[in-house]
Amino acid sequence: MKIPEKDRSILRVLAEQTAEIAALPAQGETAELWRRLNRREPVRPLVWINEIPWHEMDVNGELTLQTSHEFARGVENQLRLTLYQWKHLRGDMVVAPGYYSPLVIHDTGFGIQEDVKIIRQDEKSGIVSREFHSQIREEKDLEKIKTPVLTYDAEASERNYLALAGLIGDILPVEKCGIVHSWFAPWDELIRWWDVQEALMDMVLRPELVHQAMDRLVNAYLARLDQWETLNVLSVRAGNYRVGSGGYAYTDGLPGKDFNPQRVRPVDQWGCATAQIFSDVSPEMHEAFALQYERRWLKRFGLNYYGCCEPLHNKLDVLESVPNLRKISMSPWANVEKMVNNVGRRYVLSHKPNPAVLATDTWNLQLARQNLKAVLDQTRGCAVEVILKDVSTVRYQPRRLWEWEKMTMETVAEYA
Repeated sequence: MKIPEKDRSILRVLAEQTAEIAALPAQGETAELWRRLNRREPVRPLVWINEIPWHEMDVNGELTLQTSHEFARGVENQLRLTLYQWKHLRGDMVVAPGYYSPLVIHDTGFGIQEDVKIIRQDEKSGIVSREFHSQIREEKDLEKIKTPVLTYDAEASERNYLALAGLIGDILPVEKCGIVHSWFAPWDELIRWWDVQEALMDMVLRPELVHQAMDRLVNAYLARLDQWETLNVLSVRAGNYRVGSGGYAYTDGLPGKDFNPQRVRPVDQWGCATAQIFSDVSPEMHEAFALQYERRWLKRFGLNYYGCCEPLHNKLDVLESVPNLRKISMSPWANVEKMVNNVGRRYVLSHKPNPAVLATDTWNLQLARQNLKAVLDQTRGCAVEVILKDVSTVRYQPRRLWEWEKMTMETVAEYA
């Protein structure tokens, strides 16, 4: 891989800046705070910002790529995002003392692609409105859902690793890394092929068809998980990665018993699941059409996170059935009082502030503070993380997000 010398020089400068930050004592101290939180110990609410509208965030060229080679531009982008977030949106971010070279894994997928009409508000944004066109109308259509076939490309993995090591390995140690965590949301997939309204209606009108679809899809997911394990492409690393829709993975609870670093198993990792379109589905139907299938996946993992955007305050009883459950999403639409009364310190509450406050015509930082304090007042005594995500826009005013971070860190310090 022939990387121009100019590109190499740019990457090495960025790597040196990242290495200096990664070497700060604060990284270990913050990682330990996340471990304590994930043990459900008394610790102030921890803060992390992700799912950022990066196309709106560039200031003074901080995110402008300067390299020319495609491989180098990917590395440069990752380094620049890390440096930018540390400077402007730090929260309780942890910068790892190294660089991960991902294994190259080919996946044939589920055999069916969404048929969708897209409406864009901003051509630069990946956030779009979608109208899904149904492709599953009867039982024979379920045959469109296929079992993925995976292959591990050892040659490409080694080539990328050696290229990275040669570029920055003497500054940031480079380590090969497979799959450390995987998003499991079969309903997110199913509604893309079925259409949201039709799928929800069919839980009443054609329940057996929905059960057959979920069974087939979850079997396909489990076959993928089995292949990851067989191909030996699962990895365990310190914890500098996201779990479910929440915060960092730092924990003393993993890996599992009889851990072999040369042969990582799902039980050595965090798992997660969510059924986001079930916001107004009853607990009984949530159990019948989601949880009974999700548990087949979740039981394979050592610790689990549940939920995303769906409010779960009326479903905490059925969530007791989730094996090794440690963290529960508390979306902007959740009833905080009910969550606190039913959860206590049994689980970590993953509070998601409503990102709409950042998208208003006039930026109102005081309103954002009031909203946050209202939740933190109610969750005193609980294990809480504050995860700002789904930030679709800041109206091309990056300082809104910078100010939100500063305000939030000042506020959570009051709840130490």
